[in-house]
Amino acid sequence: MADKSNDPVAVWHNMLAEMEKGFNAFATQTMGSEQFSQAVHKVTGASVGAQKTVGDLMERYLVAMNLPSRAQMVGISERLQSIESQLNEIRAAIHRMEGGSAASGGSFAPKPPRTKLPPSATGGST
Repeated sequence: MADKSNDPVAVWHNMLAEMEKGFNAFATQTMGSEQFSQAVHKVTGASVGAQKTVGDLMERYLVAMNLPSRAQMVGISERLQSIESQLNEIRAAIHRMEGGSAASGGSFAPKPPRTKLPPSATGGST
């Protein structure tokens, strides 16, 4: 077996392991400090502030372009879903009033128009 002191791969592996230990110790010490937590807090606050500013600018831009904002599109979508559910209820009520049964398929879609005429309408004999 090869001598570990002369093996370049083993030396490289040991060097990397020592560097990793040192980096982990430094990171643990740094993240535990008060200055680090204050810096992270400031960066997070700046990020939230920038996000709000960009959102406000985008809202103004959409208003200027006469386009709906995300909130307006969500509101339109909710109203549309409400209208569709009311239409389904009306269709069901009409179907019940017409005497339709649930056994007839339960579909409220109208039947497509006939494309073929019955044999008697074409003058043909049966």
